[in-house]
Amino acid sequence: MAGRIEDYALIGDLQTAALVGKDGSIDWLCLPRFDSGACFARLLGDQDNGHWRLSPSKNGEHCTRRSYREDTLVLESVWETASGTVKVIDFMPQRDRTPEVVRIVEGVSGTVRMHSRLRLRFDYGRVVPWVRRTDGTRVAVAGPDAVWFRSVPEVDTYGKDYATHSEFTVSAGENVAFVLSWQPSHESPPRPIDPYKALAQSVRDWHKWADRCTYAGPWRDAVLRSLITLKGLSYAPTGGIVAAPTTSLPEEIGGVRNWDYRFCWLRDSTLTLGALVESGYLKEAAEWRDWLLRAVAGDAADLQIMYGLGGERRLPEFEVPWLPGYEGSAPVRVGNAAVDQLQLDVYGEVLDSLHLARVYGLPDKKHAWNIQRLLMDFLESNWREPDEGLWEVRGPRRHFVHSKVMAWVAADRMVRAVEANPQLRGDVNRWRAMRDEVHREVCEKGYDPDRNTFTQSYGSTALDAATLLIPQIGFLPATDPRVVGTIDAVRDELAHDGFIRRYSLDESAKDSVDGLPGSEGAFLACSFWLADALAATGRRKDAAELFEQLLALRNDVGLLAEEWDPVAGRQLGNFPQAFSHIALVNTAMALTGTASGRRPGRGPA
Repeated sequence: MAGRIEDYALIGDLQTAALVGKDGSIDWLCLPRFDSGACFARLLGDQDNGHWRLSPSKNGEHCTRRSYREDTLVLESVWETASGTVKVIDFMPQRDRTPEVVRIVEGVSGTVRMHSRLRLRFDYGRVVPWVRRTDGTRVAVAGPDAVWFRSVPEVDTYGKDYATHSEFTVSAGENVAFVLSWQPSHESPPRPIDPYKALAQSVRDWHKWADRCTYAGPWRDAVLRSLITLKGLSYAPTGGIVAAPTTSLPEEIGGVRNWDYRFCWLRDSTLTLGALVESGYLKEAAEWRDWLLRAVAGDAADLQIMYGLGGERRLPEFEVPWLPGYEGSAPVRVGNAAVDQLQLDVYGEVLDSLHLARVYGLPDKKHAWNIQRLLMDFLESNWREPDEGLWEVRGPRRHFVHSKVMAWVAADRMVRAVEANPQLRGDVNRWRAMRDEVHREVCEKGYDPDRNTFTQSYGSTALDAATLLIPQIGFLPATDPRVVGTIDAVRDELAHDGFIRRYSLDESAKDSVDGLPGSEGAFLACSFWLADALAATGRRKDAAELFEQLLALRNDVGLLAEEWDPVAGRQLGNFPQAFSHIALVNTAMALTGTASGRRPGRGPA
């Protein structure tokens, strides 16, 4: 059985990633890309669905302690046993071509007997490969996949129960390294790497990258760890950033709210861009902007809420019935049907991102403005339509307030762009008129004067944590009584033991929009947004206290999932979650006053 979600740590090579448990087991790994089929899927099933455990033979249930080597994605897990102490170093070298997992066993004191059990199962834990031995290497092949497994120095291996086992001892000062390499089965064997040189190079690469971080506030360690995590979720060949490296980790244990997050969401674009630029990572921000331009190119009516790593549009959702799901949370899903939803807010997100990229001084792309104008043309004709909204609800379409506010953002950023850059052409008067009309309509139809709060949708009494973004995006100033009232209402009515839900999940309510059974935890990004809103309204002490409470939810290596269950005291949802870590970075900057340019051009109309 898999461990708790927070029991895992992330390693990756900027094209895919693996999750390593406290028991020394790699329980999730997709090769060769984030969105490929998993060859280790114990996370969503059991050990027969594939995993690779490396730990002491006795008393090795969980490591004594673990941490990342400073400012890297190199994981070090230490076991202290009766016979001695041993360290396992796990990492994935940033690849030229071949994805590889390296695990180095280092004797610290005494002598420890170790056990490695490698059980490969391709196609999400379903396909048992044919394994053969050649020149001291184990080769596992099934269809298009081949994995090469070797040790340095070579240790004996044997097959048992459709797995490859190794038993060996390490004493103080001794090392044994294992290298697992993936290659298309029709190609020649990968060239062996030196695992120790690869470790040294990986550490240098990460240190060089981390040294570019410009944040120097009181939460630097948390911010840098979140930025490293965000980098680990990036797909280097294209600049895309996945929402998470996993699929179907549940928002409710035993429930059906299980989604595939191994894709790139447009809703993350503005916040991602701001976090990267303000942290000193202009290159990564430009790569993300360029991915965005390629992904959205085409007919403006075809804009999607998410795309694949390379900008792929077809992400069909299907179920994987042979996997029982994390702690019985079924179904397990691959692909995401929400790709076909109408979410009008993404037009605002894209136009805001491209505007901010220009304001931040990223190298301009000549075709970017043409794309912006096409997107704006579509939005002008369609912003009055109902949609599925930011949260991808599977209930009926509504006139969601956040979607309308983002339509205002789209018009506002187009106006500001032309005002700041006269060489950019466009019908500014028409955009100003749209901006004014949207603003007026939202304030009339999306605001409840009796409760002094903006609502989730027109005519609804339900609340939505996305309205916390109203002052951040400049729709109204933080001092506006309607903004203060909204913050207080969300803080009170969407509270979940001190944190914030996305929206009400009362299925009996007449205006319930969720469309799914069951519940979910507190949404961590929304809780960070509340801290931002509190700080913007002058309640910095409350904001800092909430931020510290959120930081305390991170696991022992500083990672956050999508949600938190305050009753069970555990993380929920796909892990680690880019949205949570982006929000952490932005809130830290807001609280320390280091984000002077984080919201350029975002004042109220």
